[in-house]
Amino acid sequence: MKKYPSCRRRQLLQSILALGAACLLPARAGMAQPRALLTRPIPSSGEALPVVGLGSWITFNVGNDRDARAACMEVMRHFFAAGGRLIDSSPMYGSAQEVIGDGLQKLGKPARLFSAAKVWIGSGARGPQQIEASRRLWGSAQFDLLQVHNLLAWEEHLPTLFTMKQAGRLRYVGITTSEGRRHAEFARIMQSQPLDFVQVTYNILDREVENRILPLARERGIAVIANRPFRQGVLIDAVSRHPLPPWAAEIDCANWAQFLLKFIVSHPAITCAIPATSNVAHVRENMGAASGRLPDAAMLRRMIAHVEKL
Repeated sequence: MKKYPSCRRRQLLQSILALGAACLLPARAGMAQPRALLTRPIPSSGEALPVVGLGSWITFNVGNDRDARAACMEVMRHFFAAGGRLIDSSPMYGSAQEVIGDGLQKLGKPARLFSAAKVWIGSGARGPQQIEASRRLWGSAQFDLLQVHNLLAWEEHLPTLFTMKQAGRLRYVGITTSEGRRHAEFARIMQSQPLDFVQVTYNILDREVENRILPLARERGIAVIANRPFRQGVLIDAVSRHPLPPWAAEIDCANWAQFLLKFIVSHPAITCAIPATSNVAHVRENMGAASGRLPDAAMLRRMIAHVEKL
């Protein structure tokens, strides 16, 4: 066996150790690893949810169109691959629940799914029947979250949902509203009922909930889902006619979707925003908002002023 001088042996050993250490180092800039996903805890349990979820209003109401259903399934596939969890739907959304269930079945029922469904019927007595029909459409053993959609018959539905939760057939209970409707009543329910979640409209132009609803949610320990982040596409279509400001890079935004979503999820009361899409490229853009830097107060003011001028 060939012998090396002690200095050569030390050099050889140092080279081997350096090589081993290099294997443990993060990849270089050109081979950067994906950023950690931004999450927020559900106040009533501490369970972490990614700050960007997936809505299904309009976009998943595609009926029996095979190509459109396949597109929705691919959106869900890429959503889960990017670390997404919460998918939101309602009986109000036409065929959306059936399309979600079909996609989940073909994707092998991803374990990371956080199912957020709704009850939307004027009869409290018929609520359980509708919930069971929704469960079968989703193909889930049970829902993670059930919400009373737009407060319809909430006095009758909430006792049903609380009973389901107590029996272990449901994990969380919530209520929803949209487009600024019935905020005064909404706040009264938040104060009087042991809710886990509320869902409201919140985006860079619709900020009314900052005055009462979001502070109350923090005070009461209620998670908040933000709907209509792009005003059903109208907002993002409008801003996309203009170039993204260069300073958006300071909060790691590569496109307008991330700019608008980061405004929303930077609010400490917001648990998750739910942009709806049936486009794989769009879901990738949206999920990009769940990583990187978030705006501070000064940046938020700058973002608002810029969008309001467009």
